[in-house]
Amino acid sequence: MATWETHTGVGIVVRPNTVKHAPAQTLTGIGCVILATACFAILDTTTKHVSASVPLLLALWFRYFIQAFLSTVFFVRTRGMGLFKTEHPKFQTARGALLFFSSLCAFYGLKYMPVGEFTAIASITPLVVTLMATLSLGEKVRKLRWSLVLGAFAGTMVIVRPGSQHFDWVLIFPLLLIVTNSSFHLLTRKMTDTEDPVTMNILTGWVGTLLGALLLPFVWELPTDWTVWAQLLIMGGFATVGHYLLIMALTKAPATVLTPYFYIQIGFAVLGGWLLFDHVPGHWTLVGMGIVALCGALGAWLTVHESRTPIMSVKS
Repeated sequence: MATWETHTGVGIVVRPNTVKHAPAQTLTGIGCVILATACFAILDTTTKHVSASVPLLLALWFRYFIQAFLSTVFFVRTRGMGLFKTEHPKFQTARGALLFFSSLCAFYGLKYMPVGEFTAIASITPLVVTLMATLSLGEKVRKLRWSLVLGAFAGTMVIVRPGSQHFDWVLIFPLLLIVTNSSFHLLTRKMTDTEDPVTMNILTGWVGTLLGALLLPFVWELPTDWTVWAQLLIMGGFATVGHYLLIMALTKAPATVLTPYFYIQIGFAVLGGWLLFDHVPGHWTLVGMGIVALCGALGAWLTVHESRTPIMSVKS
């Protein structure tokens, strides 16, 4: 699961953007985001499929190792060892650990939940991040912002429907994901003033690889089926491509413009669940997904509106 994983500006209080972006560049950025969400949906769907064949911790390690390895090989040719230079190694380690545990929650959540429903619940993360970031800056939270967060929560309740078969213990995984991923994004925002985004992503990948390696002795079991190996390569490959499509997107258009398009991942996730698992969400579930996506998109619009007024940035 990679929802909102590396988009360093999603749903977060941002400084006014004084850089003018040409319409063509903005469209390119939007296109990159849409392609990235498709990559992440493929990653999530493949994760659910491969979980029936190999231990999840093994799949998680391969996902991180392949991404870290491919990214390093691609960038080290032009940047050399300077690629690993960082001003805040402790922050980088903490960031990598937070994303690793987010991924762990995502992998286990996807094993037990439909891809579309899981993605929709996890999609309230940007709204939670925005709220947390605003509160941490000591700013007054507008009533509309509270309404959007509560609306997204209501949409989540429509999806899981307490008292129905959809409401059980597995919901702990997307909820934990929201907590860890929100913390990940807040720390990322704190680091973006001094850290290179490519370096951040590569170090995050290697931290996840190291943490996963610590758990490998308990689950090590090499796959014997070539189709399983193919799925592991797909996971690592699409995670890598998705992450760097996001980096490219953020060089083409402001994060506040791109944020609404991340909710397209819900549609891709539903499509993947239908194609691979023949799962079609019920009517009420689709209504809940629509509410979450609408609140998220309105939250992005509100962030654009608020960013016109200078606000205090977070310093390292």
